[in-house]
Amino acid sequence: MQIRSVGIDLGKTTFHLVALGASGKVMVKKKFTQKQLLTFTANMQTSLIGLEACSGAHFLGRALKQQGHDVRLIAAQFVKPFVKSNKNDFVDAEAIAEAVERKNMRFVPIKTDDQLDLQAMHRIRDRLISRRTAVINQIRAFLLERGMVFAQKPAKLRAAMADVLENADNALTLMMRNLIGILWDEWKSVEQQIDELTDSLEQIAESDAGCCRIRQIPGIGPIVATAIVAAIGNGAAFRKGRDFAAWLGLVPRQYSTGGKTKLLGISKRGNIYLRKVLIHGARAAAMRIKRDRFPIGAWMNGLEARAPRNVLVVAMANKLARIAWAVLSTGEDYRPAVSAAAAV
Repeated sequence: MQIRSVGIDLGKTTFHLVALGASGKVMVKKKFTQKQLLTFTANMQTSLIGLEACSGAHFLGRALKQQGHDVRLIAAQFVKPFVKSNKNDFVDAEAIAEAVERKNMRFVPIKTDDQLDLQAMHRIRDRLISRRTAVINQIRAFLLERGMVFAQKPAKLRAAMADVLENADNALTLMMRNLIGILWDEWKSVEQQIDELTDSLEQIAESDAGCCRIRQIPGIGPIVATAIVAAIGNGAAFRKGRDFAAWLGLVPRQYSTGGKTKLLGISKRGNIYLRKVLIHGARAAAMRIKRDRFPIGAWMNGLEARAPRNVLVVAMANKLARIAWAVLSTGEDYRPAVSAAAAV
């Protein structure tokens, strides 16, 4: 039995496997638990195996690689065109088996344990920041109903919380005072957790070689550096920096037909969180970089003169992404070019 490609549709408890032969005919069609699947693949001939890039795919991909198989992860959006007829798990597995053998298919690299740990830290920190914002907004809303208004900055509200809870002359009832106290304790607890995760990310950024190299780029600090390394590792999944910027959604969305090119706003594809932190870093660089010292300064001044500030920030984020990819993929340090004016 000569198997050409294998597709596995992943689930939480059940896994559907379809193997295609040399003529494209279905040769194996089975349903397994995770343990049964790994036992079956261990006794199967070495094959090209495709998985959808979803939860659990990185663990299973590493396990199958250890068995000697050629494992490739595919984004779900690239598998969808190969689904025939109605959707079910076996049809999805067959579509994956067909998609994985395409020569021009784009694949997702399998992440290491260190990358998954870094990614988890960023996701937890981002969720805690959202939770902190929700707590602050709820405190503001409750106090507004009692006629107490504070400046928009959280620091102003934080400084006033002791007086809000201890001042007996304000309009708070005993019940509301207790509820505000609960929210205040939650705010401090979440703030402490965010600080601990931020400190951990900074320590990792100082010890990781890739993070240290890309932190030399203006606009990339420990948070952005660790997020990039967690997402792409050494950047081997991309042929060039432009591909990385396109994957982040930092390039124009195109709608062209009949030889007429039409470019719209940025595509906003790919990793939403990484694009967000890169844009924040680019905004800081656009505001603080000394433009007379770097050749990029002339480009920034020219773009700022003819485009809104946000366009400059997104374009700067695109450049930062491409520079970061170049530094990671070559393994060399960032070497900023010096402008002629600064060299005089």
